[in-house]
Amino acid sequence: MSRKNLVLIVSDDQGPWALGAAGNHEIRTPVLDGLADRGVRLDRFFCASPVCSPARASLLTGRIPSAHGVHDYLDGAHAGAGSRDHLRGLPTLTDALADAGYRLGLSGKWHLGASDMPRRGFVHWYALHGGGSPYRDAIMYRDGEPEHVTGYLTDVIADDAAGFIDAEQDHDAPFFLALNFTAPHKPFAGQHPDEFTDMYQDCAFDTCPQEQPHEWLQTLDGAPIGGEADAREALIGYFAAVTAMDAAIGRVLERLRVHGIEDDTIVVFLSDNGFNCGQHGFWGKGNGTFPMNMYDESVMVPFVIAAPGLLPSGAVRDELLSAYDLSATLLDLLGLDPAPFEEGPGRSFARALHGEVATEPERPVVVHSEYGPVRMIRTSERKYVHRHPYGPHEFYDLAADPGERRNLVGDPARADEVAALRGRMRAWFVEHAVPDLDGQGLPVFGAGQTRPLNDDPLGAFAAPGWDGA
Repeated sequence: MSRKNLVLIVSDDQGPWALGAAGNHEIRTPVLDGLADRGVRLDRFFCASPVCSPARASLLTGRIPSAHGVHDYLDGAHAGAGSRDHLRGLPTLTDALADAGYRLGLSGKWHLGASDMPRRGFVHWYALHGGGSPYRDAIMYRDGEPEHVTGYLTDVIADDAAGFIDAEQDHDAPFFLALNFTAPHKPFAGQHPDEFTDMYQDCAFDTCPQEQPHEWLQTLDGAPIGGEADAREALIGYFAAVTAMDAAIGRVLERLRVHGIEDDTIVVFLSDNGFNCGQHGFWGKGNGTFPMNMYDESVMVPFVIAAPGLLPSGAVRDELLSAYDLSATLLDLLGLDPAPFEEGPGRSFARALHGEVATEPERPVVVHSEYGPVRMIRTSERKYVHRHPYGPHEFYDLAADPGERRNLVGDPARADEVAALRGRMRAWFVEHAVPDLDGQGLPVFGAGQTRPLNDDPLGAFAAPGWDGA
């Protein structure tokens, strides 16, 4: 039996709330909503870290940041002699697919170092220079050679991906496409085509209330570090970026229909990390505040998967699942061995996607996330955030306070619950972290990881003042 193709679409900084299918009545995402109607939507999927590079490294390796060593968004050289492949030597999802005979293609953001260097198994490589750029002024690397792009970047990336699908029809082997948009990452205002910004000129943006500034809010030149000075124009740009990306995804998926391979292709959509657009009083994700935050809007992302004939249609699952589960799950769905990606915390959740109910307690219903020295443990009804070495720590009763408004960490009545979660979290990281790569003692400010952790543990991070990627 021939294996299905796989299209993995990753957006950039898309909050879990920024999707029509997830209940947002203002944002327009008809293509992704249709994908959810034809597949399965995960209502509680978590990134491994609420910032770009570590989150993406975890998606590809199934490892937590304290096991792969990428703890912040990657700064420094993105190409040329000074750049470095930060996943070098680590087993990745793409390596496993290449070993299984897949032909691999990348269109869009990479941001894991050495963007000009096609990775093993990739027959097509079209990668953004770094972690972000203006939408009409970008440097892309096509099979190692730089190109200056002045077209609308979302469309440029989508057109390239469509071209890859077209070209693959001349080959018998299955293909894997990594379609990685920069949308809806900032800059926001004045960046997107009028046909999309016009949709939101009269929008009330009730789904993005602009709350009082958070006490930990980071600012740059008077504006939130993850946002822009004019919040309404930024909202128009953010929503327009999502809708423009949705339309571009539609054009890529149309190529599957044109070639008659829609039923032979698994399509997955998710974001690298979450995002706040005014919720909790800040703009951004984990590094939108200092201390780094672990609010659900930062650590949860939208997730949709469609696999005709393999998975049910129109299903919604609410299990707590994580980025470190993804590689094992996708390999499992493709009929490949997930075991190499289950040696750490990751486990295939293919059974849940199929609609099966687990009959044995394979793993507690809990997810973990980290951002340098900040760590989170979250169950269905509780969340504990620990900040090494001094705090502040947080504890939320999510059953009574789903919006994470009342920090109960100092409540004597909750001391036993806090202690239990703290112990559980400590044991989990002892089991899964690699001591030389462990981030609990690192001075992460959200300012960019400039070089590999194991090259210089105490000097691996730059000074604060940049908005992240």
